[in-house]
Amino acid sequence: MSSKLTPTQHAILTHALAQTQGRVLWFPDALKGRAKDKVTESLRKCGFIAQVRRETVVTKAGYAALGLKPPFIEHRAVRTRETSKQATVIDMLKRAEGATIDQICETTGWQPHTVRGAIAGALKKKLGLVIQSSKESGGERIYKISA
Repeated sequence: MSSKLTPTQHAILTHALAQTQGRVLWFPDALKGRAKDKVTESLRKCGFIAQVRRETVVTKAGYAALGLKPPFIEHRAVRTRETSKQATVIDMLKRAEGATIDQICETTGWQPHTVRGAIAGALKKKLGLVIQSSKESGGERIYKISA
């Protein structure tokens, strides 16, 4: 334990890491009112806790104060319009061979009714794309964006 932490601060941080995945939700019963505010403010001023999306969480400095390494947090890739499922569907429909409902379902993870709804609603009505569908005898229906 770092000498910077009081026993109360140590207990709060330890509990947050052991019981609530780093969220500061618990305080000792003896800590009430103004004393609780002072301890919280001192942890915040030292950089051991921070407010993140309406939650108070232990920071990297808080882990270090306890002599621990913070866990690796995997960040999700940022989705942009170019990497959205809708953009993927449009790209599939622009191909020379077009795409079937099953191919789009496999790529996007959507159900068939969702694919059909996206084609009719988002692509045709909202975006104004002209989509042709054709079916060879005995084959699956193929959808393409026509130029």
